[in-house]
Amino acid sequence: MGLVRTLIDCDAKDAESVLPQELRELYDGDLRFRASSAARPFVLANFVSTLDGVVSYEMKGKSTGSAISGSDPADRFIMGLLRASADAIIVGSHTIQVVGPGCLWTPESIYPGAKRLYAEYRAGVLHKPEYPALVIVSGSGRLEPERAIFHTPAMRAVVITTPDGSNELTRRGFAALGSVDVHALNSSGGSIAPSAILQLLQAKYGLKTLLHEGGPTLFGQFLAAEAIDELFLTLSPQIAGRKSDTPRPAIVEGVAFAPDSAPWLQLASVKQKAAHLYLRYRRS
Repeated sequence: MGLVRTLIDCDAKDAESVLPQELRELYDGDLRFRASSAARPFVLANFVSTLDGVVSYEMKGKSTGSAISGSDPADRFIMGLLRASADAIIVGSHTIQVVGPGCLWTPESIYPGAKRLYAEYRAGVLHKPEYPALVIVSGSGRLEPERAIFHTPAMRAVVITTPDGSNELTRRGFAALGSVDVHALNSSGGSIAPSAILQLLQAKYGLKTLLHEGGPTLFGQFLAAEAIDELFLTLSPQIAGRKSDTPRPAIVEGVAFAPDSAPWLQLASVKQKAAHLYLRYRRS
């Protein structure tokens, strides 16, 4: 029995299936991605949002997506499925800081019930290693080396930082961590250009598919650089609200588009379970 029900699917139905049967049944359909270009990896993003566009309550213990989704099983399953499909996952340093120190960005860590299915899909269909790599963008280098993600040999951590951030990471002992790679790139105004990040990941690691899990500032930078190819957005049936003295982030922060330059997306699919909607968009 499927975890979700497909309402709209704009993909061709006669193409050869990619997902194994058990995953297709849970997802109520197949999951295909375009091939990456020669210039950079194919980038898909995944977010959960309230009806009024809030992606984080920005409250201690309530800042993660689970507070927005209500720990919705279908949202977690789709998140795990996207992780299982990707060569690597990219997050900003704030996204790392709001989760517990034992958090891992593996497919089964978000949805343990499909551990076997995710593993068989990665190994048998996609021919990928056990886990996607985790790419962390931190200009300052102020990361905690004791976190579990830096001590999991099966999941390589790649930290992209600035020259100053690299010095800070060295001071914190990251040079001694065998499953962590640190790369220093030049920045402008404290931000590292998405194009430089993607060029590094493709040249150094041969990445073809990159999953962007936020946060909103890093996502906004990628969106402004026209470096987002698809967006998976879970729409959660709650309203968070905002106050001027307690801002709550939307899906994009730090970037404001004009009407004639705002990105337009094409609807690819709509799935539903109870009052949750699971939307998939492609860049026009």
